Amino acid sequence: MVDSVEQIPSQRRVIPIAVDDSSSVASLYQSDAKIYARSVSGWFNYWRWAMVFATQLVFYGLPWLSINDRQAMLFDLASRRFYIFNLVLYPQDLIYLTGLLVISALSLFLFTAVAGRLWCGYTCPQTVYTEIFMWVERKIEGDRIARMRLDKSPWGLNKIARKSAKQVVWVAIGLWTGFTFVGYFTPIRELSSGVVNLALGPWELFWVLFYGFATYGNAGWMREQVCKYMCPYARFQSAMFDRDTLTVTYDLQRGEGRGARPRSDTPEQYHAKGLGDCIDCGLCVQVCPTGIDIRQGLQYECISCSGCIDVCDGVMDKMHYPRGLIRYSTENGVEQNFTRSQMIRRVFRPRVLVYSAVLGIVTIGMGLSLLTRDSFKVDVQRDRGLMTRAVGQGQIENVYRLQIMNATEARQSYSIQVAGLEGATVSPASDVSVEAAGSRSVPVRVQAPQGMSAGSHPITFVVSTLTPPGDEVVEKSIFLVPR
Repeated sequence: MVDSVEQIPSQRRVIPIAVDDSSSVASLYQSDAKIYARSVSGWFNYWRWAMVFATQLVFYGLPWLSINDRQAMLFDLASRRFYIFNLVLYPQDLIYLTGLLVISALSLFLFTAVAGRLWCGYTCPQTVYTEIFMWVERKIEGDRIARMRLDKSPWGLNKIARKSAKQVVWVAIGLWTGFTFVGYFTPIRELSSGVVNLALGPWELFWVLFYGFATYGNAGWMREQVCKYMCPYARFQSAMFDRDTLTVTYDLQRGEGRGARPRSDTPEQYHAKGLGDCIDCGLCVQVCPTGIDIRQGLQYECISCSGCIDVCDGVMDKMHYPRGLIRYSTENGVEQNFTRSQMIRRVFRPRVLVYSAVLGIVTIGMGLSLLTRDSFKVDVQRDRGLMTRAVGQGQIENVYRLQIMNATEARQSYSIQVAGLEGATVSPASDVSVEAAGSRSVPVRVQAPQGMSAGSHPITFVVSTLTPPGDEVVEKSIFLVPR
């Protein structure tokens, strides 16, 4: 028996929905407001500018320095030679580049563990060139308030002239930076002649424009966006921080609550009102190049430029309060009121000692390796087109090609001998000369008497300097005897 089911027509109910006219659409991406950083003066600002001058003096000046009738610092990719003052390195010396990268990484880890983002605040190229470009901007457009008014004003002759002048100077700095960068890979005097005569090669022109545009865009327009969103160091720095790392710190206990008060108020008077030493002037935010409020605690955007320390100390001086409301301190130091000597003693903790030990070992090892490196290098390759052959007077001959690379700044002569195989001789037996910092491919025939067992026999090539005598390089190979 099947139960009958009565089908009831469904009825659609329409429920009215109230529309709120005040609702807004949230964008998935909202560009940050432009930051108008205020100029600041003080102890840390002087140090920052000292590092700007020091780094740029080295960068712009080093390619023009000559030594031994050549550019002192030149990475000649075409001839595959790298000149670093008195050192001449070849691609085979890649281990030294690896060592340099390891030393740089360990140094960054060590400095970060001890004192936070000192690299970012004082010597990072992004920080250095941003400081230079912002200085140009302030000189042409004025300080913070003047720049804000200029940007809000309608376009006129004054605005066009100032904006154009700023862009011209920015582009000039960017192009000069790109030119100098390429001057480390192409002799800078030849590069200068090419620029003057409008005869730059396509690759030189490309890299001058590319590096110049990168400098112009990063330092002139992107600025803090590079530090906040593009630089990976900002993201993993927290892994190297601990509670004894020196960072730019706002003293919360001393500063809160914030608020304005007459300058004549004594500490007892404004403390009775529930106020701390922070007068909530907002200058620490105005001078920050990344636009953060350090009073909200340590943030990954902070590059430790210390501008907030300088400006806050100036405010404290005017209010006749003690300096140090914002200062370099540690998390433990602020919470437990450590003195400076107590914080310094806590620097020598296991993490710092391990970084220091490893850095010292790698640095000493690399230094000793450079001091004791051979004055020349030898690569031995068998002639694959002619494995072995029988020659006159009943001898067997193998052919090799020796690549001799002179790593000195003088012409050298070398003797080539073979060892490890009784009766073996080298032909030709004449000495080989190689130009200063040059290389030469030398074909060598090794002949041995017949009667040896078939197969491969180990031999060694001994290459020795004749002018001056003393250096010797030994390279292994094999001698084939046919069946």
